[in-house]
Amino acid sequence: MNRKDWLKAAAVLGAAMVARPTQAFPELLAPSMKRDDFGPDFQWGVAAAAYQIEGAWNADGKGPSIWDTFSHRKGKIKDGSNGDTACDFYHSYPDDIALVKKLAIPNLRLSTAWSRIFPEGTGKQNPAGLDFYDRVIDTSLEQGITPWLTLYHWDLPQALQDKGGWLNRDVVAWFLEYADVVTRRYGDRVKNWMVLNEPMAFVGLGYMLGMHAPGKIGPFKFLKATHHAAMAQGEGGRLIRANVPDAQVGTTFSATHVMPLSDQAKHQKAARKIDALWNRLFLEPALGLGYPEQDFPLLKKMHKYIQPGDMEKLPFDFDFIGLQNYTRDIVKKACVPFLGAKAIKPAKRGIAAENITEMGWEVYPEGIYHLLKKLAAYPQIKKIIVTENGAAFPDAIESEGVADKLRQRFLEDYLGQVLRAKQEGVPVDGYFIWTFMDNFEWAEGFRPRFGLVHVDFETQQRRIKNSGYWYRDFLEGK
Repeated sequence: MNRKDWLKAAAVLGAAMVARPTQAFPELLAPSMKRDDFGPDFQWGVAAAAYQIEGAWNADGKGPSIWDTFSHRKGKIKDGSNGDTACDFYHSYPDDIALVKKLAIPNLRLSTAWSRIFPEGTGKQNPAGLDFYDRVIDTSLEQGITPWLTLYHWDLPQALQDKGGWLNRDVVAWFLEYADVVTRRYGDRVKNWMVLNEPMAFVGLGYMLGMHAPGKIGPFKFLKATHHAAMAQGEGGRLIRANVPDAQVGTTFSATHVMPLSDQAKHQKAARKIDALWNRLFLEPALGLGYPEQDFPLLKKMHKYIQPGDMEKLPFDFDFIGLQNYTRDIVKKACVPFLGAKAIKPAKRGIAAENITEMGWEVYPEGIYHLLKKLAAYPQIKKIIVTENGAAFPDAIESEGVADKLRQRFLEDYLGQVLRAKQEGVPVDGYFIWTFMDNFEWAEGFRPRFGLVHVDFETQQRRIKNSGYWYRDFLEGK
């Protein structure tokens, strides 16, 4: 494929990944449900990520990450912003964790910033960075909040990107050095771990489409980075198990419910191809099934990067699989290089504005039900945790609070579908809302607000939204 054809395909795939299509759907009424309906062991929480909330991008010995570099480049972030300060969680974490407690949320999912711990990616550790996460973990536990840690949420040290990043096979060893230090340091207090956050997203958007850090473009870069990340995923699971034997070890996958435009064979084939690429590319290797080459033949070209013994490094018996879902896609056959498929554009669908999020994604609650059922069909999967689910909608700041009726409805409807799946025997045992507070939303900047807590990024003032109070009341059984 020449560069012109590749860029054409990338534009189509990028539009589908970042601005998902919309389609009208029947009105869904949130079921009457209570926390007790999910059982006493169901885990409830909120999720966040280091780069998106911490700020302090160069404080106390922290090295630059690829997102520090990328967000400082002109034209890369839609609103011209960056994560230098973000929510200033680095300095405000005691008050923010107290807010989590105020909302009766029992679990807090965070990530550690690799370059805060290893400023150069490997070698010399940064004591101030390690001490910071000690304080965050200890403060959480003191407030009765259980910390869940993700080892990699997209912020590779820039020093390692300068050596090729995820395109360099050595990244697996670099990652394991970092993971070894983090799990040994915090494993006495942290018992819930995730290896990678949404590998298809950081590889696809970062090494195929160039829309996220580090901004690389090309199908073969994508294939090489995919294989290295898949090895890190399996090897990382084994390392956590060795260092924290009593841990619950998982990893997380972004997934969208993919549907063909019609029952025509050509559209069904196109949908299977997109499903293989977006939903199964990292999942099935982790389950010991290899890469889904049959439905996406281009993956066979990955063989040039696979060395003897590599395929044995991909599987790991995870305690749980993290599902992260926001929308669905309707796919049709199309003459697009590399893909041979495309998602239908939102403009071609007549759908009410309240059923489209600020990210351009369709609100389709049943999608999470179908994805949970699909995951449950894999006999290798023992437990599923919804590690991210949420929506960005405009907020209305009022004297008595922040009105966000659409977000509350979104959460109620999606959670109703999670309960539906659980009642049908799906082993789903947790639900984490994305996200606790408004933050830096990657290439979108600060415009999309996903939080239960509103953040004024000029003053850093926090205001609990109505959806946050709804979640508190739900968790307290009111």
